[in-house]
Amino acid sequence: MRATAGDKLVLHGRVVGQNDRIAEVVEVLGADGGPPYRVRFEDGHETLVSPGPDTVVRHQDPAS
Repeated sequence: MRATAGDKLVLHGRVVGQNDRIAEVVEVLGADGGPPYRVRFEDGHETLVSPGPDTVVRHQDPAS
């Protein structure tokens, strides 16, 4: 998994009825864009994330 600051991580719910969570990558702490990532969730909460297989990276649009 590779990400850069500004990309979004979509953490899929792991239990029936649990919603997906979306977080913006604030800082990449791993080598060559790898995890862990410092992320900010929509509610403003920041944390370190080492994404699992239930996480998808949405790369930011280079035109923006």
